[in-house]
Amino acid sequence: MLIQIFLFLISGIFIGTLTGLIPGIHINLIGVFIISISASLLISVNPIYFVVFIASMAITHTFVDFIPSIFLGCPDTDTELSVLPGHKLLKQGLGYEAIILTCYGSLAAIFLLIFISFPSILIIPKIYKIIPILIPGLLILTSFFLISTERKRLSALFVFLLSGFLGWCVLNMTINEPFLPLLTGLFGGSMLIISIKNKMKIPEQKITKPKTKLFRPIIGALIASPLCSFLPGLGSGQAAIIGNTISRTDKKGFLVLLGTTNTLVMGFSFISLYIISKTRTGAAVAIQNIIGNLSWKMLILILSTVLISGILAFFLTIFLAKYFSQKIGKVNYTYLSLITLIILAVIVFLVSGFLGLIILIASTFTGVYCISLGVKRTNMMGCLLIPTLILYLF
Repeated sequence: MLIQIFLFLISGIFIGTLTGLIPGIHINLIGVFIISISASLLISVNPIYFVVFIASMAITHTFVDFIPSIFLGCPDTDTELSVLPGHKLLKQGLGYEAIILTCYGSLAAIFLLIFISFPSILIIPKIYKIIPILIPGLLILTSFFLISTERKRLSALFVFLLSGFLGWCVLNMTINEPFLPLLTGLFGGSMLIISIKNKMKIPEQKITKPKTKLFRPIIGALIASPLCSFLPGLGSGQAAIIGNTISRTDKKGFLVLLGTTNTLVMGFSFISLYIISKTRTGAAVAIQNIIGNLSWKMLILILSTVLISGILAFFLTIFLAKYFSQKIGKVNYTYLSLITLIILAVIVFLVSGFLGLIILIASTFTGVYCISLGVKRTNMMGCLLIPTLILYLF
């Protein structure tokens, strides 16, 4: 049995690497696919193997999916904010450092998850009813900080409200995976369009280890991620913004925070499935559909899988980051951006249909317009913050 578990763990790492590297392929889509095929396979395959496969795939994905976000400017729906500081570092020849910073955060998240999982099991049930009361205040405070740090506060407020209105409209539409065209357009498509327009050239990338303080961003992520893991409407994007509000940091520290929140939110979704029988990620939904609610033995198996796959994914991502850093400067970035944009449009059409393609176009040009106003692109996170505020206040 141990050999089979190990083989499924390695298979999960392999598939998680592929999904992380392919722009637009979110782990939720893979979760839906696994659910659809698991019914026929469960007759001949032990469900424990599927659980190991899903957990290792999901965790690996959270490490690797920063590579296309930073090198291509096409984020996953959980890594959209990495485009902002990551692309700046890429243009300075520090794309490798940007990836390594997210890896540091993700690896720290693995050990933090193991360390605080069992205290969380004791504490969360006692405070679970209080958490929704705190969320609106945290989101309002976060929104205030986003806008107040800008020199052009009125422009920042306009960008925040415009993207928020767009997000509210999209999330109220009947469409499959609404976040895919929305966030891909705002943070990925807009960046690709600008790169094509400016005929951006990527300088030779330096293979150097980054130097930054890890404590502050990790603490911010540690406080914010559990809140977002146990509540509907909140994901790693909101967790990162809340975490950065709690513990302010620079652009390198922000990448560490993003890596930490991305992996912590995924890991905590398994714990929330055990504690409150609620699912917050596609991977947790897939596991619940296969085995139902978690037993403590199954939770230990998942946490063990998370630990092993996380460590292996860390070294695998470093290897891939070094490889792509050496190759990216030899590629015509304008053509690469154009090809990537076409691929994203095809994926959006296949997943979200013709309406999704319209949303992608609208959100892309909204993103381009917001960038032209000369304010930080983090203000476009209003597309998530405003709908979430409406959800909790009304």
